[in-house]
Amino acid sequence: MRVVLALTAVLMLAGAVPAAAAPPPAPEALCQVTDKRLNELSGLVSDGEHWYAINDGGTKVQVFVLDPKCQVKDVLTDPTDPYDVEDLARGKDGTLWLSDTGDNRATRETVALLELKPAGGAAVVHRLTYPDGPHDTEALVLDQSGTPFLVTKDLLGVSKVYKPSGPLAAPGPTKLEQVGTLRVRSTDTPGGPVGSFGSALITGGATSADGTVVALRTYTDAYLYAAPDGDVAAALQREPVRIPLANEKQGEAIAFEPDGTLLSASEGVGEPVRAIKNATALVTPRAPAPKPGGDATPQPAEQDSGGFPVAPAAAVAAVVVLGAGFLVARKRRRS
Repeated sequence: MRVVLALTAVLMLAGAVPAAAAPPPAPEALCQVTDKRLNELSGLVSDGEHWYAINDGGTKVQVFVLDPKCQVKDVLTDPTDPYDVEDLARGKDGTLWLSDTGDNRATRETVALLELKPAGGAAVVHRLTYPDGPHDTEALVLDQSGTPFLVTKDLLGVSKVYKPSGPLAAPGPTKLEQVGTLRVRSTDTPGGPVGSFGSALITGGATSADGTVVALRTYTDAYLYAAPDGDVAAALQREPVRIPLANEKQGEAIAFEPDGTLLSASEGVGEPVRAIKNATALVTPRAPAPKPGGDATPQPAEQDSGGFPVAPAAAVAAVVVLGAGFLVARKRRRS
């Protein structure tokens, strides 16, 4: 036995036998969001000093400015009445982009991005149209040039990735073009409102300050993708690093601090903002090249016996109906 152990150690040092992958770090609670005005926290960004957060839905533009203790210090408002705001992004110049792209009933002819300049002034509405009909979308990410990418929330676990086909018009609409697809596997990470079904639904997105790491999240997990050249579409075809975000009530918000810390947050008064320090360091810039065909299948960072591939449509039809019913009912939005 000693000989076997010694030989194994030598082979590991030589690289012939890979060492066991270290488990991803667990999120650390930083503070609790107790302000009742921010009861459906759905989007989050950071400038290094403040956090900016939005509620899901709403009847006017509201961006809550929080300190690192989760205390609301200011509220940026605009009378524009959005349909269903779902995510938030921040440009290099400090511009805030609200993703008014929620569409649970798949009935919207247009969706929109709402632009709030850091110097103030009225919100600018940029309407968008999909090339293939309505989609429910909860994730927005910006690349290094400020180009927005939308990632749909698909009930069968296969999300589509879109970007504008040209410069954003105001009010538009500007046509979107599909630039990829993304298949998410279910996991056994606990949390979310609909069990393991929710672990395959994309609920938020973010980009690191230098644009070299892209994050998407589900109700239960975060996926980090290498974007060494800043190409978001290519990054989302690579194999990601998965970070479980266990036991969030309804996790929809994700963001990066400028130092590479990953933040996550959930809907619900009293829910925490949590952090994974040095999260960007978990992603190697020499990630596998994108797969041909534009279809990426996120894999866990380590083997997870509790995870399983998304089942065929026939096997999940009943669950899809249940999940869709839940998502529609909780919105209480106008049709």
